[in-house]
Amino acid sequence: MPSIVFGLLFFGVPQATSIPETFKTRLFYLIMSSTLLIPMALVLGLRWSGLVKSLHFEDRKDRRNPFLLVTAFYVLTTYFLKQKTELDPILWQGMGVITSAVLVLTVVTYFWKMSAHLTGIGGVLAITGVLGIYFPSVTVAYLLVFSTVLGGLVATSRLYLDAHRPSEVYVGFLVGFITCWVGFSWIYGSFA
Repeated sequence: MPSIVFGLLFFGVPQATSIPETFKTRLFYLIMSSTLLIPMALVLGLRWSGLVKSLHFEDRKDRRNPFLLVTAFYVLTTYFLKQKTELDPILWQGMGVITSAVLVLTVVTYFWKMSAHLTGIGGVLAITGVLGIYFPSVTVAYLLVFSTVLGGLVATSRLYLDAHRPSEVYVGFLVGFITCWVGFSWIYGSFA
């Protein structure tokens, strides 16, 4: 989801950040590598080593190590972006908000099986809405409709596959949505 969010920030709503155009593509690939590709490879490694029974994470206990690993990479990415003081602070702050949602998800996983998919979708929908409010010159209606439809399809598929109960899907969505709505509203509201 950070790849989608930062793709939106860099290329969909270019005025949302002061990063020069020449650096946006490189930063996007850096964020995508550290929050998607590397964690994905490490989670596959956990599966192949037998430390995780299945990549579907049916058992709540199987989710713990992969979620801790992903959270660690999100924290490291946030820290790295914060250390680059010449970059727009919205980068590390935005990554920090996303990391907060993932951290809540990881902590909750120790007690209950909340939907990670819907946490991410809820966050993307919230961020898209915040961008639409703070940058009204950009038409985000299509993105909001797409995010909403995508969220509905993902939620439906999670329920259809019996991967989650309805409460796990709803709470996951709400955690992602509320965390990202509040966080990104603060980020853009504090700079207004």
